[in-house]
Amino acid sequence: MSKGVYVSKALAVSIIVVTVLAVSSIITMLVVYNIQIEKNPPQRPPTNSPTTPFPTGPPPNLRLPGDLVPEKYNVYLQTYFYTRLSNVTNQTFAFNGNATVYFKCLKTTKKIFMHSKDLNITLFRVTDENGDVVAGRLTLWDDESNFLEVELESALKANKNYIFFTTFEGEMFDDLAGLYISKYTENGEDRYLAASQMQPTDARKVFPCFDEPAMKAIFDITIIHRRDTTALSNAKTKESWVTTIDDEQWLVTHFYPTRKMSTYLLAFTVSEFKEEKSDNLTWARPEAVDANHTKYAQEKSIEILMFYEEEFGIPYPLSKLDQIALPDFSAGAMENWGLITYRETALLYEEGVSSTSNKEWIVTVIAHEVAHQWFGNLVTMKWWNDLWLNEGFATYISYKGVNKAENDLFVLHETQPVMQVDSLASSHPLSSGEKDVQTPSDITELFDSITYSKGAAVLRMLSDYLTETVFQKGLKVTKCILILEILNCFKELDKVNSEIRVEEVMKTWTQQMGYPVITINTTSGEVLQQHFLLNQTSHYNCSSLLTVQKVMYQASGNQWLLANVNCTGYFRVNYNPQNWERLLKQLESNHKNIPVINRGQLIDDAFNLARAKYINTTLALNTTKYLRNETEYIPWESALENLDYFILMFDRSEVYGPMKAYMRKQVYNLYKYFEPYTMNMTVYNQINAISVACSNDLEDCKETASKLFREWMNNASNKIHPNLKSTIYCNAIAAGGEEEWDFAWQMYMNATIASEKDKLRYALSCTENVWILNRYLSYTLDPSKIRKMDSVSTINYIARNVVGQSLAWDFVRSQWSYISQEYGGGIMSLGSLIDGVTERFSTVFELQQLRQFQKDHGEGSFGSATRALQQAMERTEANIKWVQENKQTVLEWFRRETTNL
Repeated sequence: MSKGVYVSKALAVSIIVVTVLAVSSIITMLVVYNIQIEKNPPQRPPTNSPTTPFPTGPPPNLRLPGDLVPEKYNVYLQTYFYTRLSNVTNQTFAFNGNATVYFKCLKTTKKIFMHSKDLNITLFRVTDENGDVVAGRLTLWDDESNFLEVELESALKANKNYIFFTTFEGEMFDDLAGLYISKYTENGEDRYLAASQMQPTDARKVFPCFDEPAMKAIFDITIIHRRDTTALSNAKTKESWVTTIDDEQWLVTHFYPTRKMSTYLLAFTVSEFKEEKSDNLTWARPEAVDANHTKYAQEKSIEILMFYEEEFGIPYPLSKLDQIALPDFSAGAMENWGLITYRETALLYEEGVSSTSNKEWIVTVIAHEVAHQWFGNLVTMKWWNDLWLNEGFATYISYKGVNKAENDLFVLHETQPVMQVDSLASSHPLSSGEKDVQTPSDITELFDSITYSKGAAVLRMLSDYLTETVFQKGLKVTKCILILEILNCFKELDKVNSEIRVEEVMKTWTQQMGYPVITINTTSGEVLQQHFLLNQTSHYNCSSLLTVQKVMYQASGNQWLLANVNCTGYFRVNYNPQNWERLLKQLESNHKNIPVINRGQLIDDAFNLARAKYINTTLALNTTKYLRNETEYIPWESALENLDYFILMFDRSEVYGPMKAYMRKQVYNLYKYFEPYTMNMTVYNQINAISVACSNDLEDCKETASKLFREWMNNASNKIHPNLKSTIYCNAIAAGGEEEWDFAWQMYMNATIASEKDKLRYALSCTENVWILNRYLSYTLDPSKIRKMDSVSTINYIARNVVGQSLAWDFVRSQWSYISQEYGGGIMSLGSLIDGVTERFSTVFELQQLRQFQKDHGEGSFGSATRALQQAMERTEANIKWVQENKQTVLEWFRRETTNL
């Protein structure tokens, strides 16, 4: 069912309620708001203007002209829905309201351009500062501009103030964008709440506004809602009272005016949630609060907030910082100023059920969002093309917020994964030109790993370049309005040290895509730099060779040289064959002489250099041979992430048998090292040990996983350690059949903690039964089974299963029209779906299918997934070539390494 059909049906159901309530509600709000309709009656738009006809041809520009600047909004919203359906026959998800924007005219104009999307504008009025009405005609543009245009009979004059008033009606859907509806279960009963997600361009779905990040203003918000609900917004409640509308009593909640802020940071919720009380409140389902699931997040958020106040030298700028865990949410969390919204998995923690990784994820997300209260909210990018300064800073600073500033996990979680994407010719620079980012789809495309992870990695490198002390000073002098000025704050430090040229250095990293590979010849001391691309024959090539020669880079005899210590540089390092050989010998003889983070780096660099043909594939594989004696997480994780590429390329071929045998051999000591199944400080590597051992058919592991799962099925008591649940569930379901799957599905449906539901949702994709996987795919179209926010990741889980790969791809192609309509609102969702279901593609036939998929739907129909589709085709072409050139070599290497097993 397409979104358009759904909208029409929903409107049809609620039209009677909206019609009856709209007039009286609007009048009530106008009286409260002191609008004298009798004196200056608003104009009604032409009856056909909200729908047809629309203007022909594109608007003059997809950006607001900038001749009008908002200063303040007064917004009234009324939601009609009931949180519970007991004895309710007229449930409706309609809302209506009015908005008054006070703006200044900077340049004489006869046109007003604002944004409005999916709203029915019922009245509008333009007045000057004296209260005189300026007549005009309102038009809504039916394109990606989302423009609300008012053509005026007389011009607005420069340096004068004006007021634009509108009344409007809208509908809340379950699309996770704008003001939307969320359904959840509490004590066995269906309940509803309203929540918002404005970033990047959905404030316009809630009320007409100047919806661009630099158009900051003060917001005075009032929400009218059912008496048994609580309304929250960015600021504290100023006052609340009960009013009567159409013989019904309603609660009116009026909030204090906000600070000057961007529209995308606005937030509203209406629910019957409870709060974990403290100086700052954490809100969640009453069940979760009563079970103390919010306590951990509450404690950590206070600690992190205090740390940042010291770190930045600027007190938290608002009077409150509330957090709320939402059952349905498109992103992981959103940094709305004063009211941060989260997925439940990013905020709720249950001791004994949630794992250590769940706990660390909660702290990391909180640290990221709280960092935004300064970087992004107080200091904001001028336009979305510099989003990386917003998200990159928050990502980098979040590691400091959870005491990970020097933690090597940054390299594993941020640097190494994003280097994979940034080595493609279809990557993009951190900072694009403003003209290159225009439409909502263009903006949504920027919410990717380049923006977040590369942005953070480059800032980490800058901090190392400046030294942490100097970088810290730069942060503390940052009291600018636009985040782009942060680099100018660092630029002021040039006066202290003439050798530091921040602006000059950063341009090379932000205004061109990709990164360099540094090749060091330890015999001659020669150092060569060039642009690193996985596909060296790509049409894209910005390489410029840079060569220097220094004695300090020479090594002889048994000496070896190691560059990029602690991996602070955002680049790869290659060496001459002799130095590679010495490093491999060192790993074999005493690997601890090389820092643990660089052991991971050597593996990651070697595999990617081999894919780009700088070194032989066998050299890369040789970096994994020493792992039979390695117990540290970082080297193992780097190896597994890179060997995963080999699995994806060869798990449908004869290479996979010898490869599994090799993996069993290498992981055996690590698996035994962690027996029995008790937890210790190296929890992540224990999970790796079990996962690798089971997935590569180590019988003892598979039997143990099945035994632990069966005990749960028989005893109705789950004694599996939270840290091991994902891998035990997955391997038991893979080894089992319908009974195991159905049991896990029932446990998923009954789970009350989101982190447990996520573990089960992933594990359900591990079955090797084709018909069960097909049934599971069909569940992703039913929000009562798989929530919309989880549909894309569930399909990707199934695609990761070699049995489910073709099923998932066929499913996405057959359901693309529906999927792109229903799930296209979430940031990165469609792009990550294309990426996930095509990750294994390595044949000419699969490339042809990709091209046909693009042709069938048209190149311009993929919206925010456009770049992901281009990257998928580029990656598939590279995979085809790599498999053709390396399959036999890889097969022989694995056979040779497992000959005596």
